[in-house]
Amino acid sequence: MLDVFILVPICAILALVFAAYSYMVMKREGTGTELMQKIGNAIRLGSMVYLKRQYTAILVFVIVLAVVLVIAPGINPLTAICFLVGAGLSALAGYIGMNAATAANVRTTNAARRGMAEAFRVSFSSGMVMGLSVVGLGLFGLSTIFFLVNTYSTLGIEEVVNVVSGFSLGASSIALFARVGGGIFTKAADVGADLVGKVEAGIPEDDPRNPAVIADNVGDNVGDIAGMGADLYESYVGSIVATMLIGASAITAAQFFDVPIINLVLLPMFIAAFGIIASILGSFLVRTDKQESSAIHMAFNKGTLASLALTVIAAYFLVQVMLGPQYTGVFVAVVAGLVAGFLIGLITEYYTSYDRSPTQDIAKSCETGAATNIITGLAKAMQSTVWPVLIIAVTLLVASWVVPVPLYGIALAGVGMLATLGITLSVDAYGPVADNAGGIAEMSHQEKGVRGITDTLDAVGNTTAAIGKGFAIGGAALTALALFAAYTHNVHLELVDMLHPIVFVGVLIGAMLPFLFASFAMTAVGKAAGYIVQEVRRQFRDIPGLMEGKAEPDYSSCITISTNAALKEMIAPGVLAIGAPLLMGIVLGPAALAGLLIGSITSGFVLAVMMANAGGAWDNAKKYIEQGNLGGKGSAAHKAAVTGDTVGDPFKDTAGPALNILLKLMAIVSVVFAPIFIL
Repeated sequence: MLDVFILVPICAILALVFAAYSYMVMKREGTGTELMQKIGNAIRLGSMVYLKRQYTAILVFVIVLAVVLVIAPGINPLTAICFLVGAGLSALAGYIGMNAATAANVRTTNAARRGMAEAFRVSFSSGMVMGLSVVGLGLFGLSTIFFLVNTYSTLGIEEVVNVVSGFSLGASSIALFARVGGGIFTKAADVGADLVGKVEAGIPEDDPRNPAVIADNVGDNVGDIAGMGADLYESYVGSIVATMLIGASAITAAQFFDVPIINLVLLPMFIAAFGIIASILGSFLVRTDKQESSAIHMAFNKGTLASLALTVIAAYFLVQVMLGPQYTGVFVAVVAGLVAGFLIGLITEYYTSYDRSPTQDIAKSCETGAATNIITGLAKAMQSTVWPVLIIAVTLLVASWVVPVPLYGIALAGVGMLATLGITLSVDAYGPVADNAGGIAEMSHQEKGVRGITDTLDAVGNTTAAIGKGFAIGGAALTALALFAAYTHNVHLELVDMLHPIVFVGVLIGAMLPFLFASFAMTAVGKAAGYIVQEVRRQFRDIPGLMEGKAEPDYSSCITISTNAALKEMIAPGVLAIGAPLLMGIVLGPAALAGLLIGSITSGFVLAVMMANAGGAWDNAKKYIEQGNLGGKGSAAHKAAVTGDTVGDPFKDTAGPALNILLKLMAIVSVVFAPIFIL
């Protein structure tokens, strides 16, 4: 199949070309009034300054880890080059997505002055830039690195794939810092702005008198765009690499004895390549001329379902050609992953949409105060873990039953779940743009109808973002399990004995790590938000005429506080994610590390689903009340809902989504550094 392998990077390049086209479509829209442009430029400048400082800080870590990979015994130095390429392209994907988003937010506001359909078109075009840049850069980089190492080195195919796994390590490393740092920034500013502005001062959301309002909008870009892009870039690359690792093993080759081993390695890249084409074609169906939020949901569903259907057809023919009709079960495993991703999305939508009873129940609980709101929200979020766990469990069973090597089937299910990431991430990435557009509408004093349009788009975006997080978390569970299998192969563990005390110690510590990691992230948001609260209170108190609208606040001080806090507080979670598996493997050995990975995957998956759904539901419960239900804005129920939303912010945008990176990062660290553990 190497003779037609050129199709893989070609599909990746097509994604980048279409991303460029979507960017040009978005840029055709005007930027509105002079005040709108001023606000949009302030958000853009703050976002770019933060990203530059963050990437500068991450660069130090990347260089240190690359040096470690070069000098570590038993690890091929080429792994360090793959690591650097993976990290660099991850950073580039985040930059491209945020550049598009900060250009699109003011244009979406301007388009909203003509109607929802126009605003939706502009914001979704920006989302397409993010979605297609992630899959394009990820697959182009991975396929090119694989081709070069396989062609110009003397390594065997299994050694080649082990070297290429450094690309996934680079993606995971950038993703963790980008997601945690961006999440701390955005939620510190958001929580601080809400607690003082909406709750204490009683002014509207995104009111220009609030000193934290620009920092809040900057945070939407650095956390929900750059951070999310790096996050899903890592998920996408990780699922493909995990399948390649298992496909290259001698055990897999023995079971697929009549199939060239190179075909087993290349299959996940081909599925991902045709998934890109399916995503591009599906995006043409994401159109609507109607003004209702239900029409937007329907447009998204049409595009997503079409992409899924096209990917299923492509996967069938790829399996027939590359493996043979006797291995149709492999196709079933891919479809199982696709269906699982779609079903997890539906479950997430049910528990987080304000059109559904769980979120409405949370909103109703706000009538009796913030405490009952938080209690009900946590209860619904815990309940929401049941179906995703069962869906993943069934997917694992189906994939393991229909494929001669069960873990190869499970890994391919993960590839299937993320194959249409080009469109699912586009749907996710449009939300923060709509959120920013609403802020610009409020600060530039647009008509109420304009803010109504952007709020509707934002509410749909909250649901699609929650769906995207659920999708990514489900993919993380499958990918982490596949990487775990690759790790056990690399350290020659044929069986993990759960009754052995060392293994069980590893399981206990692994199950604890996601909670400790989430604690670090939540504490960081709380501390940073506290600094923002103090600064906003100080400005309201010390700047004459600020509350009357006769003076301008100092927006830059809040941006600086959030930036410094994010860069400082992202260090501890990063060290934990990389240091824990290394320490466990070196001190207690490969079996204990296997236990650690089992424990972390199990508890981390459930905790991530719970946190993401809790945050999404609390946010939309607030929006449900703001639409005029249960007393509307300014009511006691609304104030309780705002408190719940501030608790949910670090759940859904900092700790929750970062957990899926934690699971895969610890697993890929274990794979790459496996030679050290068996010295």
